[in-house]
Amino acid sequence: MNLYTINAGHFKLDGGAMFGVVPKTMWNKLNPADENNMCSWAMRCLLIEEGNKLILIDTGMGDKQDAKFFDRYYLHGNDSLERSLAAKGFSRDDITDVILTHLHFDHCGGAIVKDGDKLVPAFKNATYWSNQQHWDWAINPNDREKASFLKENILPIQESGRLRMVNDKWLMVNGMETAESLILPSLSYKIVNGHTDAMMLPVIKYKNKTIVFMADLLPSPAHIPLPYVMAYDMFPMKTLNEKKIFLSEAEQNGYILFFEHDPTIECCTLQLTEKGIRVKDIFKLEEI
Repeated sequence: MNLYTINAGHFKLDGGAMFGVVPKTMWNKLNPADENNMCSWAMRCLLIEEGNKLILIDTGMGDKQDAKFFDRYYLHGNDSLERSLAAKGFSRDDITDVILTHLHFDHCGGAIVKDGDKLVPAFKNATYWSNQQHWDWAINPNDREKASFLKENILPIQESGRLRMVNDKWLMVNGMETAESLILPSLSYKIVNGHTDAMMLPVIKYKNKTIVFMADLLPSPAHIPLPYVMAYDMFPMKTLNEKKIFLSEAEQNGYILFFEHDPTIECCTLQLTEKGIRVKDIFKLEEI
């Protein structure tokens, strides 16, 4: 198995929204805001190469939205999904499977592209993976979350006939719901419900280590302290409890955390300190 970091670009979100109840005087030291109170965040995807499988986890926000949309989210930097794949020697047509941790626009927007007047899969040879519980939640969005679930990112996946669902009969493992991937035996998912309903955290067994793709349970290492919960989360107390359970398991078992949104940090391990569980070592995926 080979793993590759795929950078789909950077965007900006309001710092207060990203850190919830934590005061700016504290979070601004971790990810300094600009004059508009906006912080830069990565859209860092993960590519798994195993046998005849080339599996992409999340796709960034893509480039099909209008100028008004991108003005709101300040897409910046030189990275794109296509350029990052090419730098690793791959193209979009090589992808066999796309795992969507959840269907917020910054995680699934790159899954669909414009082809003239049509919206079509960006990865024409790939199977797209979600789960029925989250899919139903996303296509019938509540008023608070509606702006994150964009129909043009979601419905064309189903219309293409390339959508498959992970088994929704979750198993409880160490206090967290878990599902098999149906793609590789070395891949599974943890299911969490605080940020949005039934978000999947891919878990990869690699070189006798366990790597967890953190999606939006922990957008960055700055979110490891328990009170650092995003205002975007639908059920913040669920998030806090899910973090507590996960961080304890991850610290005890030496998991490697892979961060989708930190602007610079890709991976870390954890240690128990007098302040609780905190970052131990920081490193890039290629250093594992």
